[in-house]
Amino acid sequence: MEVLGERWSLLVIRELMLGGRRFSDLRASLPGISAKVLTERLESLEAAGVVTRRRLPSPGKVQIYELTEWGYRAEPAIQELGRWAAMSPDHDPLLPLSPVSFMLSLRTMFDPAKAVRLEARIGFAIAGENFVAQLTDGTMTIARESAFDGVDAAFHAPQAPLLAALFYANIPPEELEGSGLVIAGDRARALAFAGIFELPDKIA
Repeated sequence: MEVLGERWSLLVIRELMLGGRRFSDLRASLPGISAKVLTERLESLEAAGVVTRRRLPSPGKVQIYELTEWGYRAEPAIQELGRWAAMSPDHDPLLPLSPVSFMLSLRTMFDPAKAVRLEARIGFAIAGENFVAQLTDGTMTIARESAFDGVDAAFHAPQAPLLAALFYANIPPEELEGSGLVIAGDRARALAFAGIFELPDKIA
């Protein structure tokens, strides 16, 4: 708790869980955090051995922050906290969330029993960030991808809550497409994929 309990620390770790990010990317994904506080949290997490810095080679030459191997081991704790939060009677799946937060929620709320007969490679383009989910033999991986090579279908959304509305709030896709959601490729497979995720029951 001394490492993770300070405000914003766990959210910074969450945003790095799918790969390294620039300082500006982290600030954009964490509305409300100041540059000063983000700098302090990154420094403290680096000192604790959770985060490391790396400079990308040319032509980029930008500095990114990444989780260490130990840092990545925090994901099960983040997932359990996500399940716990979703059990709250006040939990609202339509509240703002970052693209990474939504993609991690898929890993958290994935129901292998519903995915046994479904194989799919699904792209996600959310607010300028791209990810691909690969579903095979009842297991799923998610990774950042620069292109959607070989995907069966792709979801495009200006903000993550549009996808949360489809995946978790059972709002028909036709209603969401008027707000900017686009489903490209094999629509039936994309919607079947959206059906293999389920929030836990609420606890009063």
